[in-house]
Amino acid sequence: MKQCMDSENLHRRLAKIMGQLKAIDRMIDEDVPCEDVLSQISAAKSALNKAGQVILEGHINHCVKDALAKGDENEIENFTKAIERFANMQ
Repeated sequence: MKQCMDSENLHRRLAKIMGQLKAIDRMIDEDVPCEDVLSQISAAKSALNKAGQVILEGHINHCVKDALAKGDENEIENFTKAIERFANMQ
Protein backbone atom coordinates (compact mmCIF):
# COMPACT_ATOMS: atom_id res chain seq x y z
CA MET A 1 0.00 0.00 0.00
CA LYS A 2 1.24 3.47 -0.90
CA GLN A 3 1.80 6.07 1.81
CA CYS A 4 -0.56 8.85 0.74
CA MET A 5 -0.32 10.98 3.87
CA ASP A 6 2.19 13.70 4.60
CA SER A 7 3.20 12.02 7.85
CA GLU A 8 5.68 14.71 8.94
CA ASN A 9 3.01 17.40 8.58
CA LEU A 10 0.43 15.25 10.37
CA HIS A 11 2.75 14.36 13.26
CA ARG A 12 3.50 18.06 13.74
CA ARG A 13 -0.22 18.91 13.70
CA LEU A 14 -1.09 16.11 16.12
CA ALA A 15 1.66 17.16 18.54
CA LYS A 16 0.19 20.67 18.55
CA ILE A 17 -3.31 19.28 19.15
CA MET A 18 -2.07 17.16 22.06
CA GLY A 19 -0.48 20.28 23.52
CA GLN A 20 -3.77 22.13 23.16
CA LEU A 21 -5.62 19.31 24.93
CA LYS A 22 -3.14 19.29 27.82
CA ALA A 23 -3.53 23.06 28.10
CA ILE A 24 -7.32 22.69 28.22
CA ASP A 25 -6.96 20.11 30.99
CA ARG A 26 -4.76 22.53 32.97
CA MET A 27 -7.26 25.34 32.38
CA ILE A 28 -9.96 23.26 34.02
CA ASP A 29 -7.76 22.63 37.07
CA GLU A 30 -6.88 26.33 37.25
CA ASP A 31 -10.57 27.32 37.16
CA VAL A 32 -10.17 29.41 34.00
CA PRO A 33 -13.44 31.04 32.86
CA CYS A 34 -15.69 28.70 30.88
CA GLU A 35 -15.74 30.86 27.76
CA ASP A 36 -11.93 30.69 27.59
CA VAL A 37 -11.98 26.89 27.93
CA LEU A 38 -14.65 26.66 25.23
CA SER A 39 -12.57 28.88 22.96
CA GLN A 40 -9.60 26.55 23.33
CA ILE A 41 -11.78 23.49 22.72
CA SER A 42 -13.01 25.13 19.52
CA ALA A 43 -9.41 25.79 18.43
CA ALA A 44 -8.43 22.15 19.10
CA LYS A 45 -11.46 20.91 17.19
CA SER A 46 -10.56 23.14 14.22
CA ALA A 47 -6.98 21.85 14.28
CA LEU A 48 -8.23 18.25 14.31
CA ASN A 49 -10.57 18.98 11.41
CA LYS A 50 -7.65 20.45 9.46
CA ALA A 51 -5.62 17.28 10.12
CA GLY A 52 -8.53 15.27 8.71
CA GLN A 53 -8.58 17.54 5.67
CA VAL A 54 -4.85 16.94 5.08
CA ILE A 55 -5.44 13.17 5.22
CA LEU A 56 -8.42 13.38 2.88
CA GLU A 57 -6.50 15.51 0.38
CA GLY A 58 -3.65 12.99 0.36
CA HIS A 59 -6.14 10.19 -0.15
CA ILE A 60 -7.69 12.00 -3.12
CA ASN A 61 -4.37 12.94 -4.70
CA HIS A 62 -2.89 9.46 -4.46
CA CYS A 63 -5.27 6.58 -3.76
CA VAL A 64 -8.36 7.90 -5.52
CA LYS A 65 -6.43 9.27 -8.50
CA ASP A 66 -4.72 5.88 -8.97
CA ALA A 67 -8.02 4.03 -8.55
CA LEU A 68 -9.71 6.15 -11.21
CA ALA A 69 -6.85 5.52 -13.62
CA LYS A 70 -7.10 1.77 -13.01
CA GLY A 71 -10.92 1.65 -12.86
CA ASP A 72 -10.74 0.19 -9.34
CA GLU A 73 -14.37 0.29 -8.17
CA ASN A 74 -13.48 -1.01 -4.70
CA GLU A 75 -11.15 1.92 -3.97
CA ILE A 76 -13.77 4.34 -5.26
CA GLU A 77 -16.23 2.77 -2.78
CA ASN A 78 -13.65 3.24 -0.02
CA PHE A 79 -13.39 6.91 -1.00
CA THR A 80 -17.12 7.31 -0.45
CA LYS A 81 -16.68 5.87 3.05
CA ALA A 82 -13.77 8.23 3.72
CA ILE A 83 -15.89 11.22 2.71
CA GLU A 84 -18.70 10.07 5.03
CA ARG A 85 -16.29 9.68 7.94
CA PHE A 86 -14.77 13.10 7.33
CA ALA A 87 -18.24 14.67 7.12
CA ASN A 88 -19.14 13.08 10.46
CA MET A 89 -16.16 14.87 12.08
CA GLN A 90 -17.69 18.25 11.36
